[in-house]
Amino acid sequence: MHAPIRRLSRLKLSLLAIPLIAALAVVAACSGDDASDVSASDVVEHYADGVHHTYVLSLNSAMVMREAIHNFLDNPTPSTLEGAKRAWLTARDDYGPTEAYRFYDGPIDNEENGPEGQLNAWPMDESYVDYVEGNPNSGIINMVDEYPTITTDLLIELNEAGGEENVSTGWHAIEFLLWGQDMNDDGPGDRPIEDYTTNANADRRAAYLMVVTDLLIDDLQDMVDAWAPGSSGNYRAEFLDLDTDEALVKIITGIGELSRGELAGERMVVAYEARSQEDEHSCFSDNTVNDIIANAKGIQNVWLGDFGALVGPGIVDLVRQEDPELADQLTVEIAASVAYATAIPSPFDAHLIADLPNSDAGRQAVLTTIESLEDQTDKIVAAAEALGVSINVT
Repeated sequence: MHAPIRRLSRLKLSLLAIPLIAALAVVAACSGDDASDVSASDVVEHYADGVHHTYVLSLNSAMVMREAIHNFLDNPTPSTLEGAKRAWLTARDDYGPTEAYRFYDGPIDNEENGPEGQLNAWPMDESYVDYVEGNPNSGIINMVDEYPTITTDLLIELNEAGGEENVSTGWHAIEFLLWGQDMNDDGPGDRPIEDYTTNANADRRAAYLMVVTDLLIDDLQDMVDAWAPGSSGNYRAEFLDLDTDEALVKIITGIGELSRGELAGERMVVAYEARSQEDEHSCFSDNTVNDIIANAKGIQNVWLGDFGALVGPGIVDLVRQEDPELADQLTVEIAASVAYATAIPSPFDAHLIADLPNSDAGRQAVLTTIESLEDQTDKIVAAAEALGVSINVT
């Protein structure tokens, strides 16, 4: 984990946020009346249902995105390009909460064949894929002699080959192919439509976009299948056969590691301290704030057992049986971190300007969210201990 950042004073809550957090405290205090009837196996099974439900949502919206991208490639106009971008943004928001299901060698990120790096690797050296300002011939797309045919196998082979930033697949490759480099101070990238009509290698760019989109769909389908009920041979079946303590360790590790080491640390502190647009998560589309919100909500979903249309027992119910005060405190803190993330002004890169003082309201909003995520992680660890298990998070 990166070294802790120097703490600044908390961003003062707005007059609207104060009653919101107070209301959350009341809800937390009153929400666990039936917690004594919840068993660990109930929570584990509902978690598996929730994971499957969320991946289905992600797959469905990604399939809508694929249709929009295919419509664009069939008829490349500013209007169809805008439709493809909107579909990417929607699908990206649906994927974000699934990141709470990582960090325990599950199907998304197991060492042997987990597709996480293929789906969501970043930061991305965009010159690895296509031209960039000052280098019109860079990237796989423009290397016709070396890579005469763009195929799924080729892009899988090239992903992160020779360096972690050599990203050739996944959400951010698609994002870059739709938006291009973000050279704008107050908005996202603005890839010209001619890149898909008359500019050099337009046909290869279109082929690349189609192949990488279809690959993303395949990877999401694998996650849906891995967690699908009714199969005796998939990961879900193995997960439900685990000792409940072991399963709880995995579940709580997922939200604990996402909270501090990944979201607060890798995804926010790095860009905040370095003031580096290249280190923000969705830099081409300026969707980074929404990424942060979706990740924070993924933590909240698991904690509460509330996966939107699928609601049931969560970790909070088990903790409330052992330590009601801790359960309520963490419920409020997690809700607060979501609220703080939502309050970060977009675009995220506006808060990374080199000479912007740390007292700037936007940088304060980013820092407050970081601190909230870091602080709640300590209570997530305490929640595991209250259940008689321990987790290791960075």
